[in-house]
Amino acid sequence: MDIKTDKNVNTEILSEVLNGLNQNPKMLPSKYLYDERGSQLFDEICELEEYYPTRTEMQIMQDNIIEIGELLGEGTLLIELGSGSSQKIKLLLDHIPGLAGYIPIDISSEHLLNSCKVLQEEYPDLNIFPLAADYTNSFSLPKLEIKYDHKAIYFPGSTIGNFTKKKAKEFINRIANIAGENGGLIIGVDLKKDKKILEDAYNDRKGITAEFNLNILNHLNDEINSDFDLVNFKHYAFFNEVEDRIEMHLISKKDQTVKIGDSSVEINNGEHIITEYSYKYTLEEFKELVSVHFELKKYWTDANNLFSIQYFKVKI
Repeated sequence: MDIKTDKNVNTEILSEVLNGLNQNPKMLPSKYLYDERGSQLFDEICELEEYYPTRTEMQIMQDNIIEIGELLGEGTLLIELGSGSSQKIKLLLDHIPGLAGYIPIDISSEHLLNSCKVLQEEYPDLNIFPLAADYTNSFSLPKLEIKYDHKAIYFPGSTIGNFTKKKAKEFINRIANIAGENGGLIIGVDLKKDKKILEDAYNDRKGITAEFNLNILNHLNDEINSDFDLVNFKHYAFFNEVEDRIEMHLISKKDQTVKIGDSSVEINNGEHIITEYSYKYTLEEFKELVSVHFELKKYWTDANNLFSIQYFKVKI
């Protein structure tokens, strides 16, 4: 099981970070929340009492997994975007009849490879082709010598909400091209709900989400030779009712100059750096968002309509 990686990542990160920090308001790409430590922290977040999405999505999967597996069907090449610890995927691996293979894709190569080693031990007969890549940009699937009937993209965890609506449409277009003819998309979508439920999910009492948010600065220090001092920032998350999204920010506690590679950036006391958006949708809004490329075939929700899993087919 060889892991495939993209090359020259650091230069790309440097360019993206400088571009984001020179915007108003300042921004950092949310994908850089997920180095090895960030992925571990997110796994901890998923176990928190306040963080409903993971356990709700898992319950929906468990309640409907036989139907989901049958809809994906024989000969599926399953491609998971943002595989993380690969916990959710096991339900699909156990219930897709005649599964041809599995391609987990994650930006954190160390975390990905560790997860795949464990998964391969549990599924010794499964063809696993891990790909370390930034799935938010263009990427190529590894060349495979196995036969399969069709591809199905699995995008769990409401990560689609991290994209602005414009970027989400562009992303869906790329995913449709990857899925190809007769391809499918099974996706987790967080639904609109009470503001308090949303804000509590991103401001847990243990402070794990705050640590996760601040860790993006540690990741960048390692990748691009920046010198962010984490004690000079604090976590802030709230629901923007105008935009229908949770916003996660880091707020500067002082006037400071941060080294970014060979450049430097001035950050004022009280200035915000946006690290993540998480858009919330109604079922109809999301169906409309992807309607150019995908046709909705089936959706499932929990009893409280907190979360949804939706299954689409590529339009011919």
